[in-house]
Amino acid sequence: MTSAQNSLEETVLQAIQGVVGFGCKEKPISLHEPDFNGTKAWEYIRDCLDSGWVSTAGRWVNRFEQELCTVTGAEHAVVVSNGTVALRLALHLVGVGPGDEVLLPPLSFVATANAVAHLGAVPHFVDIEPNALGMCPAALDARLDAIAIRHEGHVVNKESGRRIAAVLPVHVFGHPAEVSQLRAVCDAWGVPMVEDAAEALASWREGTHCGLFGAVGTLSFNGNKLITTGGGGALLTNNSGIAKRARHLSTTAKLPHPWAFDHDAVGWNDRLPNLNAALGVAQLEDLERRLEAKGQLVQQYKRAFASIEGIELVAEPEGCQSNHWLMSLRFTAENQSVAEAQRLKLLQDAHEAGVLVRPVWTALNKLPMYVDSPAGSLTVATDQAPRLINLPSSPQLLKEWHS
Repeated sequence: MTSAQNSLEETVLQAIQGVVGFGCKEKPISLHEPDFNGTKAWEYIRDCLDSGWVSTAGRWVNRFEQELCTVTGAEHAVVVSNGTVALRLALHLVGVGPGDEVLLPPLSFVATANAVAHLGAVPHFVDIEPNALGMCPAALDARLDAIAIRHEGHVVNKESGRRIAAVLPVHVFGHPAEVSQLRAVCDAWGVPMVEDAAEALASWREGTHCGLFGAVGTLSFNGNKLITTGGGGALLTNNSGIAKRARHLSTTAKLPHPWAFDHDAVGWNDRLPNLNAALGVAQLEDLERRLEAKGQLVQQYKRAFASIEGIELVAEPEGCQSNHWLMSLRFTAENQSVAEAQRLKLLQDAHEAGVLVRPVWTALNKLPMYVDSPAGSLTVATDQAPRLINLPSSPQLLKEWHS
């Protein structure tokens, strides 16, 4: 590695530290941490404990769903125990089952593919676009043109013989994917679209919240998200039939009755506990402050990196409002191996300095359980994945947060 490359990583680390401060191994600066200061979390949790309503029923569950509808503009929200569960249920609701294929991008957290596999279906990978890193509409269109046929009312992969049951785009790092164009391709083929908006609470495109372009979308409230319930997830939809079925199946498909335990379908015990929902309500009340802090933090990163050649921030797409969940840096060297080496050196140096930057996930098509899954050309994803690094992005890193 050349001294010029060493200089780049050193310069980038100094710029990051100029924004978020200096950590150490004993007290590092983390990627994205929960924070309940300035909220009514203790009060709402105490209400659950005092009332005894701590499980999957209670007023905080209902209120959390109502507040999510208010924040996102969704007609219906159904909260469940985690984001993976939400994805699996959403895919099931649009008809994905054993032996089907679901088209999805390779650049995502493993839960996206796992939710498909949990239903006995097969992930089928489609390339991304290089800007916001979401599924590329042109790549989706080309892939369907190459391998899909209509047969007996279904869209079938003529190479595998499996039904193509859904398309599953992801809003990566909170940046909205090109979902309008993706939806147009899906509509042309008659394939339902389910959105993985796990990272995209409070992210919008064309005046519509992420998760509401397709039949159903999902959110995550994991501990590292903008809003956390410890675990937790939600389904968002404007389809009352999907919402009713989601609520029913996620509550063990139990038929309403004062005492009888009768069930009319194979369901899941997926509902979010009241305790967790109370945490979610407390943080949703603080959402605007968090978003404002995130916006200021990303502006500080932009200024810090503005004069450094060889890197760029992954930018908010034009015409969109991103929550900037994970602010991300891209090494732009023309030679990918050079960019990958620069990223590795920054990872090593930053972790040694107590700044816990993170590489992007290993591409799903490279994981052992999915390496043999069908895929189109993944040129962009293959090029981009080794270049990307996630930066500390907690809103409380903003120096004015506690003032």
